[in-house]
Amino acid sequence: MDRLGSRCPLPGYLRPSVLICLLILAASFLSYPVLRTLSLQLHSAITGSYVSGTYSVVFVNCPNEQIARDIARAILDKKLAASVNILPKASSLYFWNGEIEEATEILLLIKTKTSKVRMLFSYIRLVHPFEIPEVFSLPMDQGDVRYLKWLEEGTGED
Repeated sequence: MDRLGSRCPLPGYLRPSVLICLLILAASFLSYPVLRTLSLQLHSAITGSYVSGTYSVVFVNCPNEQIARDIARAILDKKLAASVNILPKASSLYFWNGEIEEATEILLLIKTKTSKVRMLFSYIRLVHPFEIPEVFSLPMDQGDVRYLKWLEEGTGED
């Protein structure tokens, strides 16, 4: 009887193999972004070609040029991007609190690795004066190989 009890788990307990499978699944899910980035870098290194979506352009509207410059410098200092263009005086019309608003804003075009976009979004939400900052990104489909290499060097390690 003792041998039978040692082979059959008690009701309510997971078998160790099921628990191990769940842990492996959770670890895989959590490490997917890192594994994807590493596989893209490996593919690019082996084939010498650019993998679409490795880099992104992030758009951010700012209320004035000083705030735009401050955010741009901070982003570059933190190596969250390799380059930021500041485009002056974009006329914006938008709904806010049920009303149509109109403003002059400064547009930031930020070039970075796609793997850094989440960190960049989080940082911008912390420092941006707008309650809901306009922050979105588009992946780069193509690019000059030398420019993309420069972007890689400018953003440092992940």
